[in-house]
Amino acid sequence: MSTNTVSNDRPHELRLLCEAGHQDPSQESAASPTSLGLAYRAENSPSGLPDVIFAPHLNLETTHLNSPSQERQPLLRPSSGGPLRSTDQDDFNVFNEDAEYTDFVKRAEDAIFQGIYPERISQGSSGSYFVRDMEKKTISVFKPKSEEPYGHLNPKWIKWFQKTCFPCCFGRSCLVPNQGYLSEAGAYLVDKKLNLNIVPKTRVVRLASETFNYSPIDRAKARTKKFTLEKFESIGRRFHRIGLPPKVGSFQLFVSGYKDADFWLRRFDTEALPESTSNQFQKNFEQLVVLDYIIRNTDRGNDNWLIKYDKSEVDESADLEESSDWSLVKPPDVKIAAIDNGLAFPFKHPDEWRTYPYHWAWLGQAKIPFSDEIKDAVLPKLTDMNFVEDLCQELRDLFSIDKGFDRQMFEKQMSVMRGQILNLCQAMRDNKSPVQLVQMPVVTVEKTTKDGHPGRVRQHSDSFTQSFHHRHPFFSWC
Repeated sequence: MSTNTVSNDRPHELRLLCEAGHQDPSQESAASPTSLGLAYRAENSPSGLPDVIFAPHLNLETTHLNSPSQERQPLLRPSSGGPLRSTDQDDFNVFNEDAEYTDFVKRAEDAIFQGIYPERISQGSSGSYFVRDMEKKTISVFKPKSEEPYGHLNPKWIKWFQKTCFPCCFGRSCLVPNQGYLSEAGAYLVDKKLNLNIVPKTRVVRLASETFNYSPIDRAKARTKKFTLEKFESIGRRFHRIGLPPKVGSFQLFVSGYKDADFWLRRFDTEALPESTSNQFQKNFEQLVVLDYIIRNTDRGNDNWLIKYDKSEVDESADLEESSDWSLVKPPDVKIAAIDNGLAFPFKHPDEWRTYPYHWAWLGQAKIPFSDEIKDAVLPKLTDMNFVEDLCQELRDLFSIDKGFDRQMFEKQMSVMRGQILNLCQAMRDNKSPVQLVQMPVVTVEKTTKDGHPGRVRQHSDSFTQSFHHRHPFFSWC
């Protein structure tokens, strides 16, 4: 801001107010710049920068201004009867377009604040947690980035031993390390764009809890700050944050009434489903196939997708004494939930040791050609290049929140996804089945702009190069 001219005799100068909406100075809050006697004038300035002038008829002595001690206070919000919490985390966890999801996150934060901590899940290769609300009801699953298999705070010592002693047998070389939480949220984004409705709501949030795996230094800092706040409040209130640092990770809403797919698939082998229920299950199964194939999920076993099966019920509104028609019995209802999507979005097709096949390809439902219903639902979207590129852009907006975001690596991920979409569309046009889909040669579709650099902003001159992947992994069955 220029300070070349300071004047208090220009009452009729046009003032550019700092307050949003350019409201009238008489209606501004007490802390706005014009109410303090400051305004900005850009015209007739020698340097071209705005000048500072004083608005007339204002008494600076009566202006309500926070005291210097209040000005220096950090952005901490006091909570009743407890320590202070940072507002940064609150802003990050607010999703204006989804008030229901924001409420779930708030319930989790309130429960943690009251000492109802998330519980670590024993299964899996990373640190993941069941998050509860004030009623101690599980409402979500939280997976912190720092506790992923390649994370420096992975609490599973067996995986740490495997990574340290046998690095050649650990992890998936086709995936970007420590992006599992983004993959979880990205799978939900694809599911939402295609209206598949099989992935529970998943977004990236920040949470802090005593039960998370922290380094000894972080815990020592938290104890020191807490002690300082209790004994020397004037000093403790200057800290930016009190307590353990929040962890960034995926926050997926918990689905109740579901069981592992393997449990119900065994039952379905021995108990035939009614025709309407079988058709419903086939539709949901095809939606799972579409999702997994597009994101190239490398970890879709029958133990990490869920099935909810509600048994038959009698229509209570019907008079059973006057009729014995079986149509009065409501058929069973079946639903699918695709969870554990953290090992998807590879930057290349698997081509070293393992293939990472889709385990649903061995099911009987995979031998049935794609139905007209699923074709009508997804083909018009996937064959529209603008839709596909909009999807890539939304995924870029999501993945770019990671501090280690690499634009070129992300474009490779999108090249694989475009190739998967190309194969899927061709298989549906040719009336193929899911098992025939996974047997098609894999391709990548790389986007190249006019200047020859991939991954730039989409233009009319953009071109796409299709290439087949000829290298195959050593093992084809695992």
